Amino acid sequence: MAETTAGAPGQRVSLRCEAAGQRLDVWLGEALGVSRSAAARLIASGRVTVNGGPAEKRRSVRVGDQVEAALPEPDPMDAVPQNIPLDIVYEDADVIAVNKPRGLVVHPAPGHPDGTLVNALLYHCGGTLSGIGGALRPGIVHRIDRDTTGLILAAKNDFAHQKLSEQLKDHTLARGYRCIVIGNLREDSGTVDAPIARHRTDRKRMAVAPEGRRAVTYWEVRERLRGHTDLFCRLETGRTHQIRVHMAHMGHPVLGDPVYGRAVADLGGQCLHAAQLRFLHPRTGEPILLSCPLPEEYERMLKKLR
Repeated sequence: MAETTAGAPGQRVSLRCEAAGQRLDVWLGEALGVSRSAAARLIASGRVTVNGGPAEKRRSVRVGDQVEAALPEPDPMDAVPQNIPLDIVYEDADVIAVNKPRGLVVHPAPGHPDGTLVNALLYHCGGTLSGIGGALRPGIVHRIDRDTTGLILAAKNDFAHQKLSEQLKDHTLARGYRCIVIGNLREDSGTVDAPIARHRTDRKRMAVAPEGRRAVTYWEVRERLRGHTDLFCRLETGRTHQIRVHMAHMGHPVLGDPVYGRAVADLGGQCLHAAQLRFLHPRTGEPILLSCPLPEEYERMLKKLR
């Protein structure tokens, strides 16, 4: 965790470390809400100091370290606006939350140069999205997988983006998911506290591994079904594929998950839905709780399994 003085691209950001042990590039990426590689590039370019001296990415941070980062001016946004319909759940001058459908990729990437949520947001918002995420991820505060449905929050300016990124780290921004898993869980609730890392042989997958980053998922049973269980899951951390990996690690993969379980022909992807978002408005501090209904295919599976 870090204590942060707000800053924008082109300005200096001051961060004070409140927890020790992580490598500087990992810790800085989380503190700024950017990728580890982006943080490493900042360090390599001499834009980061620790306690007034030069920084090295492999150095471990210590409690009380004072880290200064000079944020570069944002790159020109390479993602182009596209008129793609959006299911908007909440919007104001600082943030926008949408209910993402299955199959919509969040931001441009190899194999998906356009037709993404970012392209749709740029069109809807007239290009007014934060630049902290870079040229291909403007406004994106957190992500959900292509075939996961539900709520995703984006920032319209750098001030909102940084404030929301801080909330991700101190868990003020809370995310709740519904999922149907295979099998019947004995307990009514529980916690999975298991570190997640990139799979050692399949780089497209994640896996529970002792060398991974800490990952915590809280779950509770919503409904017991025939050979399946409907769960509500709350994330403490936000690792890639976290719920999918943790459920598979428990021996109860998410229904329809083609990577960590098995595909279901009439489902089209994993039965996982980002159902709730709770956060403090980045400008006013007002608590905001958002929710969106289950998608049609999720409701259909519930009826089929009852």
